[in-house]
Amino acid sequence: MTLPILILTILLALLKILVTCLPTDAVNWIISKFKLHSELSDANAIVTIDGKRLEGEDKIQVINYFNKAKFLKKNHIFPGNEQLFLHPENGGTPLVIDTKRGKTDVRLFVYIYNDHVDVVKQYKKKLIAYSLLSDSLQERSMPVIRDIV
Repeated sequence: MTLPILILTILLALLKILVTCLPTDAVNWIISKFKLHSELSDANAIVTIDGKRLEGEDKIQVINYFNKAKFLKKNHIFPGNEQLFLHPENGGTPLVIDTKRGKTDVRLFVYIYNDHVDVVKQYKKKLIAYSLLSDSLQERSMPVIRDIV
C-alpha cells in the first residue's frame, strides 16, 4: 500500500517541478496563444482600404505602426451589437487587414480616431473588439490613407 502512494507522490512532485519551471520559450509560446493584440507579419498580411490594396512601403509602414501600438482595453461585445462594432457611426473607412493565425483566417477592421484606434478582430464566427493607442498610426498614416482614397 505504501509503494503506490510513494510512486504517486514522486510523480506529482516531478509534475509540479516541470510545470513551475518551464523554459522561457515554452512560456512565451503559451502566452502568445492567448494574446489579444498579436503582432502581424508583412509576408502573410493583406492590407486594404476602401477596396484598394496597399503595397510596398505603405503596407509595411501600416503594419509596423500596428505592431508597435499599445493595448488600451478590451471592448465587450454583447449578442446583437456586432454591427455597431463592425460599422460604427463615426468610424469612417476602416483599414482591413486579412492575415492568418496558424490555420485560421483572421480579419482585422482598424478604425482610426484622433485619440485612439479601435480594432475589431473577426475569426471563425467570433468577434473581438479592443482599443489601441498609437500616435504614429493616428497621425502619420492618415496622409497615406487620404492619398490612397
